[in-house]
Amino acid sequence: MNLRPSRVRFRCTAAIAATLSGVLAAGLAAGTSSAATVRPGPAAAAPADLSRAVIDSTMKRTPDPAKLGGWGYQVGLFLYGTDLVYQRTHDAKYLNYVKGWVDHFVSSSGHLSNSFNNLDSMQAGNLLILLNQQTGQAKYATAAAQIRKRLDTYPRTPDGGFWHATSKTNQLWLDGTYMVVPFLLRYGAAYNDATYADGEAAKQITVYGSHLESPTGLLYHAYSLNPISWADPTTHHSSQFWCRSIGWYGMASLATLDALPKTDPHRASILNTVQQLVSAIGRYQDPATGRWFQIVDKGSLSSNWTETSCSAMYTFIVAKSVALGYVPAADQSIATKGYQGVLAEVATDSSGQTHVKNICIGTNVGDLSYYLSRPRATDDFHGLGAFLIMNEWMQGNRAG
Repeated sequence: MNLRPSRVRFRCTAAIAATLSGVLAAGLAAGTSSAATVRPGPAAAAPADLSRAVIDSTMKRTPDPAKLGGWGYQVGLFLYGTDLVYQRTHDAKYLNYVKGWVDHFVSSSGHLSNSFNNLDSMQAGNLLILLNQQTGQAKYATAAAQIRKRLDTYPRTPDGGFWHATSKTNQLWLDGTYMVVPFLLRYGAAYNDATYADGEAAKQITVYGSHLESPTGLLYHAYSLNPISWADPTTHHSSQFWCRSIGWYGMASLATLDALPKTDPHRASILNTVQQLVSAIGRYQDPATGRWFQIVDKGSLSSNWTETSCSAMYTFIVAKSVALGYVPAADQSIATKGYQGVLAEVATDSSGQTHVKNICIGTNVGDLSYYLSRPRATDDFHGLGAFLIMNEWMQGNRAG
Protein backbone atom coordinates (compact mmCIF):
# COMPACT_ATOMS: atom_id res chain seq x y z
CA MET A 1 0.00 0.00 0.00
CA ASN A 2 2.77 2.44 0.93
CA LEU A 3 4.39 3.28 -2.41
CA ARG A 4 7.67 5.09 -2.11
CA PRO A 5 7.93 8.27 -4.19
CA SER A 6 10.72 6.79 -6.31
CA ARG A 7 8.41 4.04 -7.53
CA VAL A 8 5.70 6.33 -8.89
CA ARG A 9 6.12 8.55 -11.94
CA PHE A 10 4.52 11.82 -10.88
CA ARG A 11 3.81 14.79 -13.07
CA CYS A 12 2.59 18.34 -12.73
CA THR A 13 2.57 18.60 -8.94
CA ALA A 14 3.59 22.25 -9.04
CA ALA A 15 1.04 22.96 -11.73
CA ILE A 16 -1.78 21.65 -9.57
CA ALA A 17 -0.84 23.96 -6.74
CA ALA A 18 -0.24 26.92 -8.99
CA THR A 19 -3.55 26.51 -10.80
CA LEU A 20 -5.50 26.41 -7.58
CA SER A 21 -3.62 29.13 -5.74
CA GLY A 22 -5.42 32.08 -7.31
CA VAL A 23 -8.82 30.61 -6.51
CA LEU A 24 -7.75 29.84 -2.96
CA ALA A 25 -6.45 33.32 -2.26
CA ALA A 26 -9.73 34.83 -3.40
CA GLY A 27 -12.16 32.38 -1.87
CA LEU A 28 -10.81 30.62 1.20
CA ALA A 29 -10.95 33.53 3.60
CA ALA A 30 -14.69 33.62 3.13
CA GLY A 31 -14.98 29.86 3.54
CA THR A 32 -16.50 29.40 0.08
CA SER A 33 -16.17 26.33 -2.10
CA SER A 34 -13.95 26.70 -5.15
CA ALA A 35 -14.00 23.09 -6.35
CA ALA A 36 -16.67 23.66 -8.99
CA THR A 37 -14.80 26.56 -10.60
CA VAL A 38 -11.29 25.07 -10.73
CA ARG A 39 -10.30 24.25 -14.30
CA PRO A 40 -6.67 23.12 -14.42
CA GLY A 41 -4.88 23.29 -17.73
CA PRO A 42 -4.56 20.12 -19.76
CA ALA A 43 -0.87 19.68 -18.94
CA ALA A 44 -1.62 19.31 -15.22
CA ALA A 45 -4.48 16.84 -15.70
CA ALA A 46 -5.52 17.79 -12.16
CA PRO A 47 -9.01 16.63 -11.15
CA ALA A 48 -11.51 19.35 -10.28
CA ASP A 49 -12.48 17.41 -7.15
CA LEU A 50 -9.28 16.27 -5.46
CA SER A 51 -11.11 14.53 -2.61
CA ARG A 52 -12.93 12.28 -5.04
CA ALA A 53 -9.73 11.74 -7.02
CA VAL A 54 -7.83 10.59 -3.92
CA ILE A 55 -10.59 8.17 -2.92
CA ASP A 56 -11.23 6.91 -6.46
CA SER A 57 -7.51 6.22 -6.92
CA THR A 58 -7.39 4.31 -3.63
CA MET A 59 -10.47 2.32 -4.63
CA LYS A 60 -8.84 1.48 -7.95
CA ARG A 61 -5.71 0.23 -6.20
CA THR A 62 -7.75 -1.72 -3.63
CA PRO A 63 -11.18 -2.53 -5.07
CA ASP A 64 -12.09 -4.80 -2.16
CA PRO A 65 -12.25 -2.64 0.99
CA ALA A 66 -11.77 -5.72 3.17
CA LYS A 67 -8.17 -5.74 1.91
CA LEU A 68 -7.40 -2.20 3.08
CA GLY A 69 -5.99 -3.54 6.34
CA GLY A 70 -6.93 -4.60 9.85
CA TRP A 71 -9.20 -2.77 12.25
CA GLY A 72 -7.26 0.32 13.21
CA TYR A 73 -7.06 4.07 13.15
CA GLN A 74 -5.07 4.47 9.93
CA VAL A 75 -7.74 2.91 7.72
CA GLY A 76 -10.40 4.36 10.01
CA LEU A 77 -9.07 7.86 9.40
CA PHE A 78 -9.07 7.43 5.62
CA LEU A 79 -12.59 6.00 5.63
CA TYR A 80 -13.80 8.77 7.91
CA GLY A 81 -12.58 11.18 5.25
CA THR A 82 -14.31 9.04 2.64
CA ASP A 83 -17.54 9.33 4.60
CA LEU A 84 -17.19 13.11 4.65
CA VAL A 85 -17.06 13.03 0.87
CA TYR A 86 -20.10 10.74 0.82
CA GLN A 87 -21.99 13.25 2.97
CA ARG A 88 -21.19 15.95 0.42
CA THR A 89 -21.70 14.03 -2.81
CA HIS A 90 -24.26 11.37 -1.75
CA ASP A 91 -22.41 9.00 -4.07
CA ALA A 92 -23.35 5.54 -2.80
CA LYS A 93 -20.08 3.97 -3.90
CA TYR A 94 -18.30 5.80 -1.09
CA LEU A 95 -20.77 4.67 1.56
CA ASN A 96 -20.57 1.11 0.25
CA TYR A 97 -16.78 1.21 0.39
CA VAL A 98 -16.80 2.33 4.04
CA LYS A 99 -19.47 -0.25 4.84
CA GLY A 100 -17.54 -3.01 3.07
CA TRP A 101 -14.53 -2.51 5.31
CA VAL A 102 -16.52 -2.22 8.54
CA ASP A 103 -18.66 -5.27 7.72
CA HIS A 104 -15.49 -7.33 7.45
CA PHE A 105 -15.12 -6.92 11.24
CA VAL A 106 -18.68 -6.50 12.58
CA SER A 107 -20.90 -9.55 12.77
CA SER A 108 -24.58 -9.52 11.86
CA SER A 109 -25.36 -9.32 15.58
CA GLY A 110 -23.06 -6.31 16.05
CA HIS A 111 -20.09 -8.04 17.66
CA LEU A 112 -16.52 -6.82 17.16
CA SER A 113 -13.76 -9.31 18.00
CA ASN A 114 -11.53 -6.74 19.64
CA SER A 115 -10.46 -6.28 23.26
CA PHE A 116 -9.93 -2.50 22.78
CA ASN A 117 -6.80 -2.49 24.91
CA ASN A 118 -5.40 0.61 23.22
CA LEU A 119 -6.84 3.94 22.19
CA ASP A 120 -5.74 3.44 18.59
CA SER A 121 -8.32 0.67 18.21
CA MET A 122 -11.16 3.04 19.11
CA GLN A 123 -10.87 5.68 16.38
CA ALA A 124 -12.65 3.59 13.75
CA GLY A 125 -15.63 3.51 16.10
CA ASN A 126 -16.64 6.80 14.47
CA LEU A 127 -17.54 4.80 11.38
CA LEU A 128 -19.87 2.59 13.41
CA ILE A 129 -21.91 5.56 14.56
CA LEU A 130 -21.99 7.14 11.11
CA LEU A 131 -23.06 3.87 9.48
CA ASN A 132 -25.80 3.39 12.06
CA GLN A 133 -27.11 6.85 11.22
CA GLN A 134 -26.70 6.48 7.46
CA THR A 135 -28.03 2.92 7.02
CA GLY A 136 -30.31 2.50 10.02
CA GLN A 137 -28.74 -0.88 10.82
CA ALA A 138 -28.71 -1.49 14.55
CA LYS A 139 -25.65 -3.74 14.49
CA TYR A 140 -23.40 -0.71 14.15
CA ALA A 141 -24.81 0.90 17.30
CA THR A 142 -24.32 -2.39 19.14
CA ALA A 143 -20.69 -2.52 18.06
CA ALA A 144 -20.11 1.12 19.03
CA ALA A 145 -21.46 0.34 22.49
CA GLN A 146 -18.64 -2.17 22.96
CA ILE A 147 -16.11 0.64 22.73
CA ARG A 148 -18.11 2.93 24.98
CA LYS A 149 -18.47 0.21 27.65
CA ARG A 150 -14.77 -0.59 27.47
CA LEU A 151 -13.98 2.92 28.64
CA ASP A 152 -15.73 2.19 31.94
CA THR A 153 -12.87 -0.12 32.91
CA TYR A 154 -10.07 1.27 30.76
CA PRO A 155 -6.94 2.13 32.84
CA ARG A 156 -6.10 5.74 33.70
CA THR A 157 -3.33 7.83 35.18
CA PRO A 158 -3.92 9.05 38.76
CA ASP A 159 -5.37 12.31 37.36
CA GLY A 160 -7.75 10.48 35.03
CA GLY A 161 -6.02 10.38 31.65
CA PHE A 162 -6.60 7.26 29.56
CA TRP A 163 -3.38 5.30 29.06
CA HIS A 164 -2.32 5.11 25.44
CA ALA A 165 -2.51 1.33 25.76
CA THR A 166 -2.92 -1.15 28.58
CA SER A 167 0.67 -2.21 27.87
CA LYS A 168 1.91 1.38 28.28
CA THR A 169 1.41 1.93 31.98
CA ASN A 170 0.69 5.55 32.94
CA GLN A 171 1.65 6.83 29.48
CA LEU A 172 -0.24 9.61 27.68
CA TRP A 173 0.45 10.14 23.98
CA LEU A 174 -1.06 13.12 22.21
CA ASP A 175 -2.16 10.75 19.45
CA GLY A 176 -4.58 9.09 21.84
CA THR A 177 -6.76 12.16 22.21
CA TYR A 178 -7.94 11.95 18.60
CA MET A 179 -8.31 8.19 18.84
CA VAL A 180 -10.95 8.40 21.55
CA VAL A 181 -12.30 11.94 22.02
CA PRO A 182 -14.18 12.44 18.71
CA PHE A 183 -15.70 8.97 19.11
CA LEU A 184 -16.84 9.82 22.63
CA LEU A 185 -18.41 13.09 21.53
CA ARG A 186 -20.15 11.50 18.55
CA TYR A 187 -21.39 8.60 20.67
CA GLY A 188 -22.75 10.90 23.34
CA ALA A 189 -24.65 12.99 20.81
CA ALA A 190 -26.08 9.96 19.01
CA TYR A 191 -27.12 7.81 21.96
CA ASN A 192 -28.20 10.20 24.71
CA ASP A 193 -24.89 9.88 26.57
CA ALA A 194 -23.64 13.43 26.16
CA THR A 195 -23.47 14.22 29.88
CA TYR A 196 -20.77 11.61 30.37
CA ALA A 197 -19.18 11.82 26.95
CA ASP A 198 -18.72 15.59 26.79
CA GLY A 199 -17.37 15.75 30.32
CA GLU A 200 -14.98 12.89 29.70
CA ALA A 201 -13.76 14.39 26.44
CA ALA A 202 -13.07 17.74 28.09
CA LYS A 203 -11.28 15.99 30.93
CA GLN A 204 -9.01 14.04 28.58
CA ILE A 205 -8.07 17.11 26.56
CA THR A 206 -7.36 19.04 29.76
CA VAL A 207 -5.33 16.29 31.47
CA TYR A 208 -3.23 15.60 28.39
CA GLY A 209 -2.61 19.30 27.89
CA SER A 210 -1.58 19.80 31.50
CA HIS A 211 1.30 17.36 31.05
CA LEU A 212 2.37 18.16 27.50
CA GLU A 213 1.85 21.86 26.80
CA SER A 214 4.96 24.02 26.46
CA PRO A 215 5.46 27.80 26.67
CA THR A 216 5.97 27.84 22.89
CA GLY A 217 2.35 26.84 22.28
CA LEU A 218 3.50 23.49 20.91
CA LEU A 219 2.98 20.23 22.79
CA TYR A 220 5.41 17.41 23.50
CA HIS A 221 4.56 14.05 22.01
CA ALA A 222 4.16 11.94 25.15
CA TYR A 223 4.23 11.74 28.94
CA SER A 224 5.12 8.85 31.23
CA LEU A 225 4.61 8.91 34.96
CA ASN A 226 6.82 5.84 35.24
CA PRO A 227 10.54 5.98 34.33
CA ILE A 228 11.23 5.24 30.66
CA SER A 229 14.12 6.01 28.33
CA TRP A 230 12.39 8.74 26.31
CA ALA A 231 10.93 10.68 29.27
CA ASP A 232 12.72 13.40 31.20
CA PRO A 233 12.98 12.20 34.83
CA THR A 234 11.76 15.56 36.14
CA THR A 235 9.09 16.66 33.67
CA HIS A 236 8.15 13.10 32.62
CA HIS A 237 7.53 14.19 29.03
CA SER A 238 9.37 13.30 25.84
CA SER A 239 11.87 15.65 24.27
CA GLN A 240 10.45 16.54 20.85
CA PHE A 241 7.54 18.36 19.23
CA TRP A 242 6.51 15.74 16.69
CA CYS A 243 4.30 17.34 14.11
CA ARG A 244 1.52 14.76 13.62
CA SER A 245 0.97 14.16 17.33
CA ILE A 246 0.26 17.87 17.76
CA GLY A 247 -2.14 17.71 14.83
CA TRP A 248 -4.08 14.88 16.46
CA TYR A 249 -4.43 16.89 19.65
CA GLY A 250 -5.45 20.08 17.87
CA MET A 251 -8.20 18.33 15.92
CA ALA A 252 -9.47 16.58 19.04
CA SER A 253 -9.52 19.89 20.90
CA LEU A 254 -11.60 21.56 18.19
CA ALA A 255 -14.05 18.66 18.21
CA THR A 256 -14.40 19.10 21.97
CA LEU A 257 -15.06 22.82 21.65
CA ASP A 258 -17.76 21.99 19.09
CA ALA A 259 -19.60 20.01 21.75
CA LEU A 260 -19.06 21.97 24.93
CA PRO A 261 -21.48 24.72 25.98
CA LYS A 262 -19.95 28.12 26.66
CA THR A 263 -20.60 27.63 30.37
CA ASP A 264 -18.49 24.47 30.62
CA PRO A 265 -15.66 24.98 33.16
CA HIS A 266 -13.09 23.34 30.85
CA ARG A 267 -13.93 25.40 27.80
CA ALA A 268 -11.82 28.49 28.52
CA SER A 269 -8.61 26.53 29.08
CA ILE A 270 -9.14 24.36 25.99
CA LEU A 271 -9.86 27.43 23.88
CA ASN A 272 -6.72 29.14 25.19
CA THR A 273 -4.65 26.07 24.28
CA VAL A 274 -6.07 26.10 20.75
CA GLN A 275 -5.33 29.80 20.39
CA GLN A 276 -1.76 29.34 21.57
CA LEU A 277 -1.36 26.38 19.24
CA VAL A 278 -2.60 28.32 16.21
CA SER A 279 -0.14 31.09 17.05
CA ALA A 280 2.68 28.55 17.21
CA ILE A 281 1.56 26.91 13.97
CA GLY A 282 1.85 30.26 12.24
CA ARG A 283 5.23 30.96 13.81
CA TYR A 284 6.78 27.66 12.72
CA GLN A 285 5.30 27.44 9.22
CA ASP A 286 7.99 26.95 6.60
CA PRO A 287 7.99 30.18 4.56
CA ALA A 288 9.36 28.40 1.49
CA THR A 289 6.77 25.62 1.17
CA GLY A 290 3.89 26.62 3.45
CA ARG A 291 4.14 23.21 5.12
CA TRP A 292 5.40 22.16 8.55
CA PHE A 293 8.41 20.15 9.59
CA GLN A 294 8.49 16.64 11.04
CA ILE A 295 10.03 18.19 14.16
CA VAL A 296 8.13 21.43 14.21
CA ASP A 297 10.59 23.79 15.86
CA LYS A 298 13.78 22.57 14.17
CA GLY A 299 13.21 23.57 10.57
CA SER A 300 16.79 24.77 10.21
CA LEU A 301 18.17 21.24 10.48
CA SER A 302 19.23 19.89 7.10
CA SER A 303 17.92 16.44 8.06
CA ASN A 304 14.45 17.77 8.87
CA TRP A 305 11.68 17.59 6.27
CA THR A 306 8.19 18.89 5.69
CA GLU A 307 5.57 16.24 6.40
CA THR A 308 2.26 16.14 4.56
CA SER A 309 -0.18 14.63 7.08
CA CYS A 310 0.59 17.15 9.80
CA SER A 311 0.61 19.98 7.27
CA ALA A 312 -2.93 19.01 6.27
CA MET A 313 -3.97 18.81 9.92
CA TYR A 314 -2.47 22.21 10.76
CA THR A 315 -4.15 23.78 7.75
CA PHE A 316 -7.48 22.38 8.93
CA ILE A 317 -6.91 23.47 12.54
CA VAL A 318 -6.11 27.05 11.57
CA ALA A 319 -8.90 27.36 8.99
CA LYS A 320 -11.53 25.96 11.34
CA SER A 321 -10.32 28.14 14.22
CA VAL A 322 -10.65 31.20 11.99
CA ALA A 323 -14.11 30.19 10.76
CA LEU A 324 -15.37 29.72 14.33
CA GLY A 325 -13.91 33.02 15.52
CA TYR A 326 -11.40 31.46 17.89
CA VAL A 327 -8.47 33.31 16.31
CA PRO A 328 -8.15 36.49 14.21
CA ALA A 329 -9.38 36.40 10.61
CA ALA A 330 -5.89 37.41 9.48
CA ASP A 331 -4.70 33.92 10.44
CA GLN A 332 -6.54 32.59 7.40
CA SER A 333 -3.41 33.44 5.41
CA ILE A 334 -1.60 30.69 7.35
CA ALA A 335 -4.22 28.17 6.26
CA THR A 336 -4.26 29.38 2.66
CA LYS A 337 -0.49 29.05 2.37
CA GLY A 338 -0.60 25.70 4.15
CA TYR A 339 -3.25 24.46 1.72
CA GLN A 340 -1.17 25.45 -1.26
CA GLY A 341 1.80 23.67 0.32
CA VAL A 342 -0.14 20.45 0.79
CA LEU A 343 -1.51 20.63 -2.76
CA ALA A 344 2.09 20.74 -3.97
CA GLU A 345 2.48 17.23 -2.54
CA VAL A 346 -0.46 15.92 -4.56
CA ALA A 347 0.46 14.47 -7.94
CA THR A 348 -1.03 12.62 -10.88
CA ASP A 349 0.78 9.66 -12.40
CA SER A 350 0.85 8.56 -16.04
CA SER A 351 -2.26 6.42 -15.58
CA GLY A 352 -4.26 9.33 -14.18
CA GLN A 353 -4.23 8.20 -10.55
CA THR A 354 -3.88 10.79 -7.81
CA HIS A 355 -1.27 10.35 -5.07
CA VAL A 356 -0.25 12.16 -1.88
CA LYS A 357 3.48 12.17 -1.11
CA ASN A 358 5.90 12.58 1.81
CA ILE A 359 3.79 11.08 4.58
CA CYS A 360 5.44 9.83 7.76
CA ILE A 361 4.48 6.22 8.48
CA GLY A 362 3.23 5.08 11.90
CA THR A 363 5.51 6.31 14.65
CA ASN A 364 6.25 5.59 18.30
CA VAL A 365 7.91 7.93 20.81
CA GLY A 366 11.62 8.57 20.43
CA ASP A 367 14.46 11.05 20.25
CA LEU A 368 15.28 13.58 17.55
CA SER A 369 17.13 11.17 15.27
CA TYR A 370 14.31 8.63 15.51
CA TYR A 371 11.69 11.05 14.21
CA LEU A 372 13.90 12.51 11.50
CA SER A 373 14.78 9.06 10.14
CA ARG A 374 11.18 7.82 9.89
CA PRO A 375 10.38 6.53 6.39
CA ARG A 376 8.42 8.80 4.05
CA ALA A 377 5.63 7.07 2.14
CA THR A 378 3.25 7.87 -0.67
CA ASP A 379 -0.49 7.22 -0.15
CA ASP A 380 -0.08 6.18 3.47
CA PHE A 381 -3.51 6.32 5.13
CA HIS A 382 -2.34 8.86 7.72
CA GLY A 383 -1.82 11.33 4.91
CA LEU A 384 -4.81 10.37 2.79
CA GLY A 385 -7.20 10.72 5.72
CA ALA A 386 -5.72 14.02 6.87
CA PHE A 387 -5.83 15.33 3.31
CA LEU A 388 -9.52 14.49 2.93
CA ILE A 389 -10.46 16.16 6.23
CA MET A 390 -8.50 19.28 5.27
CA ASN A 391 -9.66 19.39 1.67
CA GLU A 392 -13.33 18.96 2.51
CA TRP A 393 -13.14 21.84 5.00
CA MET A 394 -11.22 24.08 2.66
CA GLN A 395 -13.72 23.43 -0.09
CA GLY A 396 -16.62 24.43 2.15
CA ASN A 397 -17.81 21.04 3.41
CA ARG A 398 -18.65 21.45 7.10
CA ALA A 399 -20.11 17.93 7.54
CA GLY A 400 -19.01 15.69 10.38
